[in-house]
Amino acid sequence: MEEFHKVRRLPPYVFEQVNRLKASARSRGADIIDLGMGNPDLPTPAAIVEKLVEVVRDPRTHRYSASRGIPGLRRAQAGYYARRFGVKLDPDTQVVATLGSKEGFANMAQAITAPGDVVLCPNPTYPIHAFGFIMSGGVIRSLQVEPNDQFIPALERGVRHSIPKPLALILNYPSNPTAMVASLDFYKDVVAFARKNDIIILSDLAYSEIYFDGNPPPSVLQVPGAMDVTVEFTSMSKTFSMPGWRMGFAVGNERLIAALTRVKSYLDYGAFTPIQVAATSALNGDGGDIAEIREVYHKRRDAMVESFGRSGWDIPAPPASMFAWAPIPEQFRHLGSLEFSKLLIEHADVAVAPGVGFGEHGDDYVRLAFVENEHRIRQAARSIKKFLQASAKQPNNVVSLSARR
Repeated sequence: MEEFHKVRRLPPYVFEQVNRLKASARSRGADIIDLGMGNPDLPTPAAIVEKLVEVVRDPRTHRYSASRGIPGLRRAQAGYYARRFGVKLDPDTQVVATLGSKEGFANMAQAITAPGDVVLCPNPTYPIHAFGFIMSGGVIRSLQVEPNDQFIPALERGVRHSIPKPLALILNYPSNPTAMVASLDFYKDVVAFARKNDIIILSDLAYSEIYFDGNPPPSVLQVPGAMDVTVEFTSMSKTFSMPGWRMGFAVGNERLIAALTRVKSYLDYGAFTPIQVAATSALNGDGGDIAEIREVYHKRRDAMVESFGRSGWDIPAPPASMFAWAPIPEQFRHLGSLEFSKLLIEHADVAVAPGVGFGEHGDDYVRLAFVENEHRIRQAARSIKKFLQASAKQPNNVVSLSARR
């Protein structure tokens, strides 16, 4: 039977192949160290959990909630932006709660995309940035460019060679998967370009609080005039270690927020009210929980860079996010990221995310997540060292194992 139209537009999920190998290895008793999925292992701070438990005991909170977010939650998010970025938001018209930033992106695509609309999107990037628009009938024009002085020329080429003119531009800094960060000067140039060319900016700022160099990543909304063309998405998943709670936000331009809110009103009743109340409490806190979580990731990053380096695999130290974007060791690069990821599971008991899953320009890399403790990270490094040493002695044997699959 022929696949449905929208399903045909989605390629097979690359990560699922790695997940199947991982599950098979575990079923055989292998102790797989999973650095693949960015699924935080840290517990949600106790005070947030306690607030949830307190509120959930009230049966009145078990009814349908508010799709756009309860008023106190939207006010708390506006307060966070004011403190963190110096950005003033109207909680009634410029803030909407989402079921995580992923859902927010997908529903924004639904809200604004007509069939054939062109969207400028980094490559590599987090899959929903592209496929949210593809599922909505849009066309992706990939930008293989970093947030530097080559970005605006790339945008100019994108506009000049796209018919119709691009509708929107995706930004994601700190980036998933590359961990690159952007400066405020960079955002100023991008906003000026977007305003001049009447292009919407959709900024994914999910990793705004996970940074390691002492310089908090800025928001594009700090740029004067950005509010005219921009919506920014944030998430509490990593900031407060609340991934399963599914709580995020879209903030910015009133017209775009209204469009997203209208689509969401047909699709959901919002997160469970006790979750929204607990999230409000978290956002109104003193920031201590955020700092503790950031410090854990900082230590894990340092442990990974140091121990993997000693294993023979040099990994650039990411300035932000909970990921390292690691070049595949030279002797395996010809295999591509998927086959290399399979080798790591089978020969080192380590799972990583193949870079090709984030776009074809990521195929020389794998993404490593800081979702295991420092002891496990060093254990992974020791296993990888043995694998690299063995492959150096018998390179043809390792390659043939990959080829037979």
